[in-house]
Amino acid sequence: MTGATGFVGGATLRHALEQGWHVRALTRRPQPAREGVTWIMGALDQPDSLAEMAAGSDAVMHIAGVVNVPTRAAFEAGNATATSNVVDAARGAGIARFVHVSSLAAREPDISNYSWSKARAETIVKASGLDWTIVRPPAVFGPGDTEMLDLFRMARRGIALLPPAGRMSAIYVDELAHLLVALATDRDASIGQTYEPDDGKPGGWSHRSFARMIGRAVGRSHVSTLSVPAAVLKAGGRLDKLVRRGRAKLTPDRARYIAHPDWVAATGACPPPELWRPGRDTGETLAETVRWYRKEGWL
Repeated sequence: MTGATGFVGGATLRHALEQGWHVRALTRRPQPAREGVTWIMGALDQPDSLAEMAAGSDAVMHIAGVVNVPTRAAFEAGNATATSNVVDAARGAGIARFVHVSSLAAREPDISNYSWSKARAETIVKASGLDWTIVRPPAVFGPGDTEMLDLFRMARRGIALLPPAGRMSAIYVDELAHLLVALATDRDASIGQTYEPDDGKPGGWSHRSFARMIGRAVGRSHVSTLSVPAAVLKAGGRLDKLVRRGRAKLTPDRARYIAHPDWVAATGACPPPELWRPGRDTGETLAETVRWYRKEGWL
């Protein structure tokens, strides 16, 4: 498994261990010993460590990737080239089953460098000759997430700055983890499929309705919402990059991605219900996320 020390990968690792798997997990830094885990020191650009990770395994789950780096070349290295390296490691170890975590962004490769790199990674997986399944998560939330944390903090204050009018799908991190482990176990039905899982909300959420759901989770009966025009969002991306350079959080690339009006999971792209279906209410999982944030002092 790649990405086991990250947000989605960490939840997937926990669930895999609960299901009785032994996991060989890639890590850049020393990790505390953990029953059921063999930590492999290395990185996505180090083929020897990837080969060691894959050795003797039944399946490879590639979860790691980059979401906010400064250049197109860095996106290519972190998403496309890295995926090629993991595919090579799986083939070299004689492993057929390959579960690849992509993004809804891969549907729109011309929007941003991130989207382009995720689409490139999917192309590599599809041409690999492996028994692959691709998963394109929408917005993922849950304990440990930092990407949506600012939205929770704003909602606590009764206001939310949102992207331009549009819709999105969302999924709780543990629900996504359950799917990924189920796919690693599945040896037949999902091979060659690309899935877009979500929380089961038909047509997804408007940005405003999701922000208000977060508001209820933090105990606010009303949250005032303000949609930031695309031009202002993109200008903010240019300014943040100018001021914070390599540390910029809102880059022009990210602004273009955020401004896109349709990040809703496609109708009919959900995994078959006999394999996986969302099992928990989104209001409940948002509240659980809030409880975790407060326990950790993040909110």
